[in-house]
Order: sequence, then structure tokens, then C-alpha cells
Amino acid sequence: MNRTTALFRRRLIPEECIRLDSDVIERCDEAMLVTSWRAIRPKRELSHGYSVYYLKRGIKVSQFIAHDGSLMYWYCDIVDYDYRPEENTLIVTDLLADVLLYPDGRLKVVDLDELAQAFDEQKISAETMVRCLRRLNSLLEIIYSRQFEALQRPILELQKQSAVPLPLSQ
Repeated sequence: MNRTTALFRRRLIPEECIRLDSDVIERCDEAMLVTSWRAIRPKRELSHGYSVYYLKRGIKVSQFIAHDGSLMYWYCDIVDYDYRPEENTLIVTDLLADVLLYPDGRLKVVDLDELAQAFDEQKISAETMVRCLRRLNSLLEIIYSRQFEALQRPILELQKQSAVPLPLSQ
């Protein structure tokens, strides 16, 4: 994949597709895309974060950072990717199943009800649901086997660089 010039996040519930104009693409190759970003919709706690899109695995790992600079949690999305080379655009579709990992070690799997709702409303096919559940299972196996640090590494390496530019607030 060439350096992506446009990055979009597509959600199924609620239905929306937005261009992530404020995301800064820090790294892009055939295996992954790494970004730094500010919160799209300002929240009381969330300030900014980093994401690594694992293009062959169908997962996105994000580090959510509070206004005081502390780690809120790691947020893992199960996703599909649609790369459009003619437009040099990547559309990331959130398949709804998510995993949150908190600094104290707690783990939470969320939004499986939304995954079922999307299937019931025929917003996803049975094939897509099965693909999502297999990716979720694979991610959980990585976490349970204490290998999650390998998925965090691109973000942690980016943060070690002297001056990582963050996108301007919207």
C-alpha cells in the first residue's frame, strides 16, 4: 500500500462514514498504518491518542490518553479494510466488537449486542459476522497469552521518538 492520503472511519451503528482529517499518518506500509490523533468529538476525559491498524489481521489497536497525559485504556476494534488505490484511500469499517484493556489489568469485551443488531438488521452478512468473531477470538488469544505488547509496540516506539507531532484540535 502506498502512503494513504485519505483515511475514513465507517460505522454501522449508528451509520456514518467520516473522513479522519485530523489524524496524522505516522507510518504506512503493507502490514500496518500508525496514526496520532485528537478526539473527534471532545470528551470530558479523552484528549488524544494513537492507533495502529493491522491491515492483514483486521484489528485496530488504539491508546486513549486523558487530558492529564495518563493512559485511560487500550481500545481494540475489530474492523474490515477497503483500500482504494485509485483514490489512495483507506476506509475502515468498524465491525462493532471491541475489547478494552485498562491500566489496572481489567479487560472488557463490549458491543456484541450491536454486532447481533447489525446482523439482525442485515447490515452485515453471516460471513462478515463469522469473520468478526474469528478476529475477536484471535485478539483475545493474543491478550490471554500475554502477547499484547507486540500489538502495542508500534505506538510505544512512536512515543519514544523525540517530537511526535499531534494533530491540531478541531
